Amino acid sequence: MAAGTEDLRRGPGRHAVLFYSDGDELAGQVSGFLLEAIRAGGVAVVIATPAHRESIAAALAGAGIDVAAREAAGLYAALDAFETMNRFMVADWPSAASFWQVITPIVAGAAEAGTPVHVFGEMVALLWDFGQVNAAIEVEAMWNELAAQYPFSLLCSYPADSVRGNQHQDALAEVCRVHASVAGDVPGRA
Repeated sequence: MAAGTEDLRRGPGRHAVLFYSDGDELAGQVSGFLLEAIRAGGVAVVIATPAHRESIAAALAGAGIDVAAREAAGLYAALDAFETMNRFMVADWPSAASFWQVITPIVAGAAEAGTPVHVFGEMVALLWDFGQVNAAIEVEAMWNELAAQYPFSLLCSYPADSVRGNQHQDALAEVCRVHASVAGDVPGRA
């Protein structure tokens, strides 16, 4: 199943998932998603690995965005996915209270101005890769709860190779179910 970024950019409260095959595809799709908020004078938040933060920033720069200036103005935030995730994980499980304490200020602060807020996160992909598939699904549900409180759009991502295989089919179906839209090539779907 393939979908373009147009499915990823519709309105606040949108929670989409992208299954990607390589870093270039990820950077292209994520930067397109973030550009909509940026071009509307909104806020872009990236919670990703160092390599992906760098490639997304480069893609945005290639689109004419001065990422450093936006960051200095509080209109762009780039956070480390592993460090952010570790702030709400307790004994290999996401603590709901800690998740709200860590993530709410990020989203609420970005939404304060009333302009579009687009968040990209790959903490769930890290959990999946660590073998904590159910924890990843729980974090997805926590994002949905947060989206009921604050106006923002969220794009999550998973490397397609990580979610491939029969042992993951039920979990993969649940990941797709908790998202409003699915983009990229979903393993196991024609």
